[in-house]
Order: sequence, then structure tokens, then C-alpha cells
Amino acid sequence: MKKILFILLVFIAASCTKNFEEMNKNTKSPEEVPGQTLFSNAQKNLANQLASINVNSNIWKIWAEYVTETTYTDEANYDVVNRSIPDNAFRTFYRNTLEDLKASAIIMAKKKFVAAADVAAQKNRLAIVEILNVYVYQRLVDIFGDIPYSQALDVDATTTPKYDDAATIYKDLFKRLDAAIAKLDVTAGSFGSADIYNHGDVAKWKMFANAEKLKMAIHIADYDDALAKTNAEAAVTDGVLTSENDNTSLVYLGASPNTNPLYLDLVASGRHDFIATSAIIEPMKTLTDPRIGLYYTTIDTGAGPDYIGGVYGASNPYDHFSHLSSTLENPTFECLLMSYDEVEFYLAEAAARGYSVGGDAASHYEAGIKASIKYWGGTDAEATTYYAQPAVTYATATGTWKEKIAKQAWLASFNRGFIAWTTWRRLDAPVLDPPPGMVQSEIPVRFTYPVNEQTLNGANYKSAAAAIGGDLLTTKLFWDKN
Repeated sequence: MKKILFILLVFIAASCTKNFEEMNKNTKSPEEVPGQTLFSNAQKNLANQLASINVNSNIWKIWAEYVTETTYTDEANYDVVNRSIPDNAFRTFYRNTLEDLKASAIIMAKKKFVAAADVAAQKNRLAIVEILNVYVYQRLVDIFGDIPYSQALDVDATTTPKYDDAATIYKDLFKRLDAAIAKLDVTAGSFGSADIYNHGDVAKWKMFANAEKLKMAIHIADYDDALAKTNAEAAVTDGVLTSENDNTSLVYLGASPNTNPLYLDLVASGRHDFIATSAIIEPMKTLTDPRIGLYYTTIDTGAGPDYIGGVYGASNPYDHFSHLSSTLENPTFECLLMSYDEVEFYLAEAAARGYSVGGDAASHYEAGIKASIKYWGGTDAEATTYYAQPAVTYATATGTWKEKIAKQAWLASFNRGFIAWTTWRRLDAPVLDPPPGMVQSEIPVRFTYPVNEQTLNGANYKSAAAAIGGDLLTTKLFWDKN
């Protein structure tokens, strides 16, 4: 009898312990964040970095000379150290984006599905994560040059990752992109509403991936024409963006904390930090560009309203010059990651280089210009009238094919400063205005490495700096051959 009672007591004690453990679990604070949630978080962190005009983290709209500063002009004069801007960008891309993407993929890969539809959707999700990984790494290379890659994000192996050769990274990214595209099944689902860019549309992700491949191909065209041609033609054959409806973007919400960072920087902050530059205002006025009023405001000059740009890099009084338009101040304004007009300008370049991408340089150049005008709210008639000007039409515009395409791509890439600055770096056009007291050769072509890397990863930093030819703002990337 005593033995039976003892067994019952043990059983009750075990049951109570189990119940207490269950009761002590906080069901509202899961121990493991769902993979889809981490993916959404990575998307938001990435878009916020791309959209921002905050001088602590994103100064490419300044360096593209769409805007210049008013009181504090450090960034327009190429000071990236005062606010630790490379450190902030490096941290956002690696810790806030790539780390979340990595964790997202690990968690999602653990799930076991039986139904064919669920298996296909999981495969698509993992492929889409990989596509976004490629997008982020490619941008990091285009910012810094050689970067931590093969040993990045693996803190169990090392906290001081080596820097890989930028050209070698690009080649590997082409392979990763091809593998990810091959795994996509456009007839199956993916993330659904957790995908805040393409809302689970796998066909759009496939076009995005091919557009990314085309972009990478064009970037390396002066470095390795054969590799560029192969990848550009393959991307077009498989399908890139063909209309504005194919754009990949994040459309923000009207309430904090999910507004466009531009709204926070331009409106909610109450600061008056930015004005238009004469570098963009003057050519837009000369060409009677219908987008000028969609980009900037007018200023009352005493003789009537006009668009007035300030001197790039100088201390310009805010009230004397045009400001960014109310379009950009809208809290719901979208952040573009890939757009149809951007793709058309890449196709124009590809055609000009003799690649078989369907259509000639002139037709893609025209399509890019008109798509940009219509994206910003211009009409078909305005787009046609603008393009018909001899100074715009491909056949009659002055300059080489690089200069023609670069100028119009720069005008079209407004609000995507990094794309515009990269176009200038690749094609050496249009001519940008250095700040007062500086010359063209001093305009930056990369970010210097983060100060934290110099401190915490010193040996690898020194090797990387030596490998690229010096950790300078003026050290050209491997693809910048001219």
C-alpha cells in the first residue's frame, strides 16, 4: 500500500511541476520570433535606410546633388567621420538587415511541410530571402569596395571577419542570384502579407531578381564586358520589369512609427536642413522639365515665383531657395527598391554596348525618360513634349551615349540618391559641382571604412585598405575604370 501511495505522490508532483512550468510561460512573448516576421523587419530596416535623408545615415541625396545643406554643411563637403556615417550604414546593412535575413532563413528552413503547396511556398520564401541578401551585399560592395563576406555574420567562427575581394564577391553574387531564381515557382505562394514589398507575388520577385542581375551586369561592364554581356542578356531573356506596375517598393503608412523617414526628417523634425541645388535646378529649367514642380517648390523672387537652387556645399539661407516638394513630405510616400525607369536606362546602356536586350539604345532611353515623368505624375503629353526637344531626343542630344544616358538617368533617379551617385561614378556624367574650394577629383567615389572596423577588426581593415589602394573617399571601386 505504501508503495502505491509513493508512486501516486511522485506522479502528482511531476504533474504539478509540469503544470507550473506551463503556467509560467509568457505566451505573449514567444521565445523564437517567426521567420516571416524577421523577414518583414529586415525589409523595413532596409527601406528606411534607402529612403532616409538623415545626415547621420544616408547622405547620397546630398552627394548626388539633388539637395545641399543650409546651416551645417559637413556632409556636402564630404565629411563622413564627424557623424560616423559609414559606421551607421555598415551597422544597418549588416546587423539590422542581413542578420535578420539570415535568422529568418534559418527559422523557416526548420519547418517541415507535407502538402505540396506548403513545400513550394517555403522554397519560394527561402529563395526570396536569398535574392534580398544579394541586393544588400551588392549595395555594400558598391559603397565600400572589399567587405566582410565569406566570414560575415558567423560570430561562432570569428568576430573579426576577413574582407573579401569586391570583384570576387560580385561573381559569387551572380551565382547566388541564378540559384535563387531557379528555385522560384511563380505558380506557388510565398510570404503573403508578411512581404511588405511585393506582397508575396513571386512573379514580381523573379522580375526583381532579374533586374538586379541586369543592374550588376551593367555595373561591371567596363571591368568585364563578356561577363556583363552574358548576365545582362540572360536577365532580359528570363524577364525584367516591363512597366511601372512591376516596381518593387515599400509603401509607408500614415501613422508613426511606419511613416516614410523623409516625413520624419523634413516635417516632423521641424528642421530646415535642405534646399535644392543649382546643379539640378538649372538643367531642369533649361529643358522645361515637367518634373521640376514635382521635385521642388518655387520661391517668390519679387518678380514672381521661380525655382532657385543654392550653391552646393555652401551655407545657403533656407528661405532664399527652393525646397523639396510636398510629394516627398507625404508620410505614405513610397521607397523604391527597383523601378521600371531604372531598368530601362540599364537596357539603354546595354544596347549601346552592343548587348542583345531587345530594342536599341534610343528606344530604351526614351522609355526610361517617359516612365519617370509619368511615375512622378506627369502626363503622356508632357512626356512626349519633353522628349521631342532636340536637347533630349537621343539622336540629337549632345554628348556621347554615356553622357546622354547618364544625364537623363540622373534626372530620373531623383529621391534615389545612391542610384544617381552610382550612375555618375560609372559613367562620369553628368558634371557635378564640387563644393567651394574643391575640385572635381575630390568628389567621393566610395565611403571610407567604419571607424569601429579600424578599432575592432584592425588587422583585416588594414589588409582591405591596402588591397583597394587606400581607404580614401577617392579610391575607385573595381568596376569604376574611367
